[in-house]
Amino acid sequence: MHVTAGTALVVAIAALAAGAVGVGLAWWAAIRVRRVRDAQRHLLGGGRRDLVDFAVSLQGRVDDLHRAVDEVAAGLARVDRRVDATVTNTSIVRYDAYEDTGGHQSASVALLDSARTGIILTAIQGRDYARIYVKELERGRAAVALSPEEQVAVERAMGR
Repeated sequence: MHVTAGTALVVAIAALAAGAVGVGLAWWAAIRVRRVRDAQRHLLGGGRRDLVDFAVSLQGRVDDLHRAVDEVAAGLARVDRRVDATVTNTSIVRYDAYEDTGGHQSASVALLDSARTGIILTAIQGRDYARIYVKELERGRAAVALSPEEQVAVERAMGR
């Protein structure tokens, strides 16, 4: 088969055009890849090679964060237990123990923890004397009966 000069010229021009289009597409693709890599470097920062490396480092940071949150939660649980066992509920009730004294000179003070455990301190003031009573309360129960004023002090201390 014999190819004429005109046919060879057309084939050569077509090949040249196809090559130019190929080079143009390769140049355009290289620019797009460079832009994507620049954006990736900007997103990843800190010398990461690729998204997988970044995801692995990010997962490590998330795991560290979970461990820190667990430590804080355990610490808060310890603090909660300590706070529940401290005197956090208090109340003072002032009253007249005797008709002739006046001025609300007697008082009952409740000092309780969150489980209604603690003491009730009562000071009864008369004209010629003062008496002080201390009663223990264990989970809301006293070994000795509470006066109405002491019961009010307990209820106020517990917010009920």
